[in-house]
Amino acid sequence: MKVFHTIFILLFVFKISYSQQDTLKSSKSFILNKVIEQTIDSSNTYYNNGLYKKSLFSNIKLLKLAKQSNDPSYLSKAHRYLAYDFLVVNDTLLAKQHFENARKYAEILDDDLTLGLSLMDLANYHTRSDLDYDKALKYHDLSIDKITKAQDSTELTKAYYNAIVTAFYAERFEKGKVYLTILNNPVFDKYKPDNFFPSEKNFWAIYYNEKKQFSKAEVEAKEAIKLLDKLATAEEKYDVHEQLSISYYGQQKYKEAYEQRLLSETYYLESIELWQDEQSQAALAKLNVDQYKTQIKDQKEKTALQVEIAKNKSDLNKFLIIVCTGISLLLITLFLAYLKRRELNFALRKKNEEYLQAKEKSELLAKAKNEFFSTVSHELRTPLYGVIGLSTILLEDPKLKTHQEDLKSLKFSADYLLALINDVLQINKIDSKNIENEESEFYVRDLIKSITSNFEYMRLQNKDIINVEIDPEIPKYLKGNTVRLSQILMNLVGNALKFTENGTITINLSLKESIVNNNCIIHFIIADTGIGIPKDKQKTIFDEFTQVESLNFMYQGTGLGLPIVKRLLQASDSEIFLESNLGKGTTVKFDLTFTIVNESVIKEAAPLLNQSLLRGQNILIAEDNRINQIVTKKILEKKGVNCTIAENGQEAINLFIKNSYDLILMDLNMPIMNGFDATIEIRKFNKEVPIIALTAVEIEEQRNEVYAAGMDDIIVKPYDDNVFTRIIVENLSKIKNNYNSSTRLS
Repeated sequence: MKVFHTIFILLFVFKISYSQQDTLKSSKSFILNKVIEQTIDSSNTYYNNGLYKKSLFSNIKLLKLAKQSNDPSYLSKAHRYLAYDFLVVNDTLLAKQHFENARKYAEILDDDLTLGLSLMDLANYHTRSDLDYDKALKYHDLSIDKITKAQDSTELTKAYYNAIVTAFYAERFEKGKVYLTILNNPVFDKYKPDNFFPSEKNFWAIYYNEKKQFSKAEVEAKEAIKLLDKLATAEEKYDVHEQLSISYYGQQKYKEAYEQRLLSETYYLESIELWQDEQSQAALAKLNVDQYKTQIKDQKEKTALQVEIAKNKSDLNKFLIIVCTGISLLLITLFLAYLKRRELNFALRKKNEEYLQAKEKSELLAKAKNEFFSTVSHELRTPLYGVIGLSTILLEDPKLKTHQEDLKSLKFSADYLLALINDVLQINKIDSKNIENEESEFYVRDLIKSITSNFEYMRLQNKDIINVEIDPEIPKYLKGNTVRLSQILMNLVGNALKFTENGTITINLSLKESIVNNNCIIHFIIADTGIGIPKDKQKTIFDEFTQVESLNFMYQGTGLGLPIVKRLLQASDSEIFLESNLGKGTTVKFDLTFTIVNESVIKEAAPLLNQSLLRGQNILIAEDNRINQIVTKKILEKKGVNCTIAENGQEAINLFIKNSYDLILMDLNMPIMNGFDATIEIRKFNKEVPIIALTAVEIEEQRNEVYAAGMDDIIVKPYDDNVFTRIIVENLSKIKNNYNSSTRLS
């Protein structure tokens, strides 16, 4: 029993000890909070009376105490007060830093009122410091919203008042009027300080003077004067009498205007004296800011600010005399410039509004233009796919050998029409700065051969000869933008053939300079013996839709070939040179830089296109256009593919659920359900099957949307048979390789 009795006594002693510790902690916390509240009261008194040096010391102490308490409410308030001190001494960097810290602790506290006050501080900072009125007004609106939620009418009254001040500073009088109208509601009257009532009337006077409603402004200004009490500042009196003077002047009451102006100037001089006193106090505080910065880094130097003040006391007096003299002269200059500045600001604001309207209109037109070209691209390329595809299939039919020439003419006409469409779309793409700069390796001699083969029919029609001369010093394999180079050469060679009959077109490539840093510059010359270009037309030949007049040819083209070439070369940091004589032919020259590629790298990287993969494959074709269905199906069936047709996206989903397919060709624009939505639904059932988009719209416009829907690749209609086959084989190969890999791993 004695043992239990002893244990009981020990436990009782421990309990008393812990209780005493808790009481001690509570007592310390109470005392600390009491000291913090007293420091806050002192800070407010010093600041409101313009004793900024004492205010600064008081708030530095407040921040230390707040950190000891670790209370977000006190921390937010301490940072707010310090920020206003730094604004007074024009240290905007520290002011902004402390305003942001105040907001951070307000967010931690998660209190609408504290956060609302912090947002109001940031608004005041942007009004007074960087003059970013847009940001200031945004913060005012956020502040009003938060304080309204907190249901604190006194602070809400101040929030609206501060918002009015910013709006009128920014000369956004209609915005200010909105705040002013709300604040005029009698519900706020019992929460307003006495100086708010004459200020409101003065704001109305300013508004009516700006609107040239001078009689209304007079009434409001007189009401404001009646409401001014003995405690009104000289600055407040100056503002009111200044507005009354302006209203009299606007009503051509020049005598009364003059009397009010004299009175306002008296208050103005008085306010300058008071302002100079405040600036003296601010200057005293400013000398302590650097010491405060040092104190943040090293808390041990607690008395550094006082030492610095004593050391520089004599210099400070001289400094204050110089500062006050300079400020007086500056204020006089600013006062004279005030009216001129307002006039200039109004003119500038007007010009900015006109510019923004023009910019918005330009952007809308550009958007409409791009949408139009996108629609044109789809509507023209879709039927062309059928024409080119069917003519290609018929050309390969041995039963139609007697119609070979007719079919070649048909295909040439379709190819030519496609080239015209591509020219128009290319110009639009360059205008909207959407041209790509994708580089790839290529064999230069094969590229030139491929380009010239495209013009075989035109060459035979015009009975021309094409000579290709390639400098043997040019490396076999190069790296560059082959798409851009092909577009340039296709336009130039096509132009040369178009305006040459029974003549010669020469394509010459030579190494311009010795190879440096694995780069080489190739000099291109495209020369013809055609009709030539008159001297007076050579300056405008590179303008859009400009053509050389000719009676010898059935077609003239769009006049876009050479402008496209010029712009593509400019995008490659190059330029084109033209020489031509009427009746003797034309020569164009340009230079392009390429990177040299090692032949062994090309051989290692060269993929093998195994078309045998297509045989026996089951491919679903989702396409609503009947002609395009026939063309695509015939091309694939010739390669041994089993094809199934779906008329729309919903039908494609139904067929996929019931059957097994190795690959899906998905048209993007279909009735009932489009290709995007159909792909998203199919991916819910199967993540592996390759889905290739078929589109007549430019790839750049839909690339992100296509891949986001879950498609693996894109084929643009009308397409080259080889490109079409290569893309399908590559996607089937990926699936096969993935399957083999997974088999080996298992």
